[in-house]
Amino acid sequence: MSKTLRIILGDQLNIEHSWYKETDDNTVYALFEMKQETSYVKHHIQKVVGFFLAMRNFANALREQGHRVAYMKISDKKNKHQLIENIEQLVKEHHITAIHYQEPDEFRLDAQLQKGLKKIGLPLKVYTTEHFYTTRNELEKFSKDRKKTVMEDFYRYMRKKHQILVEGDKPVGGQWNYDKNNRKKWNAEVLIPLPYEPRNNCKQILQEIKEAGITTFGERTAVFNYPISRKQAKAQLDYFCKELLPFFGDYQDAMHTSQDFLFHSKLSFAMNTKLISPKEVVEAVENEFYKSSNIDISQAEGFIRQVIGWREYMRGIYWQLGVDFKQENFFKNKADLPNFFWTGDTKMNCVKRAIQNSLQNAYAHHIQRLMILGNVALLLGVAPDKVDAWYLGVYVDAIEWVQLPNTRGMSQFADGGLIATKPYVSSASYIHKMSNYCSSCFYNHKTKTNEDSCPLNTLYWDFLHRNKEVLKNNHRMRMMYSLLNKMESKQKEFHEILEKAKKIKEAPDYC
Repeated sequence: MSKTLRIILGDQLNIEHSWYKETDDNTVYALFEMKQETSYVKHHIQKVVGFFLAMRNFANALREQGHRVAYMKISDKKNKHQLIENIEQLVKEHHITAIHYQEPDEFRLDAQLQKGLKKIGLPLKVYTTEHFYTTRNELEKFSKDRKKTVMEDFYRYMRKKHQILVEGDKPVGGQWNYDKNNRKKWNAEVLIPLPYEPRNNCKQILQEIKEAGITTFGERTAVFNYPISRKQAKAQLDYFCKELLPFFGDYQDAMHTSQDFLFHSKLSFAMNTKLISPKEVVEAVENEFYKSSNIDISQAEGFIRQVIGWREYMRGIYWQLGVDFKQENFFKNKADLPNFFWTGDTKMNCVKRAIQNSLQNAYAHHIQRLMILGNVALLLGVAPDKVDAWYLGVYVDAIEWVQLPNTRGMSQFADGGLIATKPYVSSASYIHKMSNYCSSCFYNHKTKTNEDSCPLNTLYWDFLHRNKEVLKNNHRMRMMYSLLNKMESKQKEFHEILEKAKKIKEAPDYC
């Protein structure tokens, strides 16, 4: 009698997958908590906890449906902590005659399964995860006859193809993109509702992780406040649509010292582990927009753009550019990551706040990740490998398919412009515009060379100066290089900027 082993990875927790429509005693579903997955980079403790909690909950959900489940906890003595070795063990134990798996979403696991399962030698069948709007190579096909592919073009294609916020082939509201409406600075007069918090108990898992000797960083908490089940994910989505969506678009780029999440959905962990699908999320947001009179098109469009535009685009870029993308280093940056990324110990208030949020919550929203932490890393010339490893480890929603293009491409411009059309660097002026960080900072956001001048101001002009030859012809940088040329003509004053920048780069942890 044939017996099938079906492999479920930690980010493949889609209970709606066609695999589970029927039960079969001759099919065994396997999930593993492995040191292989906790050690390829140093992870935030809440990320490890979150994945293990969600995986255990998923295994229980399968059992409740009548499926046979082989689950190895991090504490199980028979756990080999390597994917292929664990599979080999189950093949012998259950007399398996065929193996099925769903397409992994990252190069590392894709290669490991292909090579390892070929060695095992049993018949194989590979399925899609039935999660994304797009196939792995859809963006590549979309880009085939284009000189340059940008997210906006792909986003409009997605809107039309899937009939999202469109009437015929025209955008609802008359515009495709309301990004210019999404840049308001938040103040406490705009009230934020009490949050939805699942508060999942994780004391037992914390103990098991400790006993397993897994090295982590970040703040340990007795509860995990992100969804770990489909039920919780749907409740989080419902809360977002009803309570936060009316304000999301306006304040999606805003930052504030008193708020860690503002109007963000906190759905990224649930989506990236596939507890809930992007289609469900987008449909819920679109439906709420149509039935609610207090939700402007700019709020709904601003959120949907992040999901069907940016999220699907990043995945397509990841598979289109391939594993060599991990070697890109356009600026040849090689500096170490400052120690304050691990401690939050810096006088730069914006950096301190963003890192504290990251260390406390395993979370920071996209502007904190891009325009503060990514910005300071790029201005300091940190090696992209070190930036990638930190981002991949610190955030609860970080899986390489979404982290790598965002970090190495968008944030660090290490690909020289394959993803972004210009480096996303800024001085303190942007941060002052979008937050209240500067008002309580040790540094003066208006000056460049004084003792208390914001280091970002100094580093910004130093960055433009040292990368002038490779960036001066970038059409989106022309205005800034015109300003730089005028500054450089005042040799003595500009020399002070470069000298101050040099000192900062040599000892960034003193900032």
